[in-house]
Amino acid sequence: MSIELKNEFGQIDIANDVVAQIAGGAAIECYGIVGMASKHQIRDGLTEILRKENFAKGVIVRHLEDGLHIDMYIIVSYGTKISEVAYQVQSKVKYTVNKTLGMDVKAVNIYVQGVRVMNV
Repeated sequence: MSIELKNEFGQIDIANDVVAQIAGGAAIECYGIVGMASKHQIRDGLTEILRKENFAKGVIVRHLEDGLHIDMYIIVSYGTKISEVAYQVQSKVKYTVNKTLGMDVKAVNIYVQGVRVMNV
């Protein structure tokens, strides 16, 4: 499924995977994020941290009448305040998607799939 934007010059189709890549890239820049997790933990493995090219596996993009709804599956760093990290991810993703695509993001739902201790 893709998102269709129409203007006076024509039509633009943006794939959901593109939106997922943008959202995943924005989320990974936030402090306290170790990585993105797969939305299908049982099938894909419990300990898998997704690489940059697979961010779409950890992000679900839904285009509804009122705007974009994005579900993100993340792994946070041990010792960070999870609620604050989730808020920062929501803010950063909403801003980045709005700035990059010019689309209104109504909801960014965060699902914390795990906590990891960073190697020092």
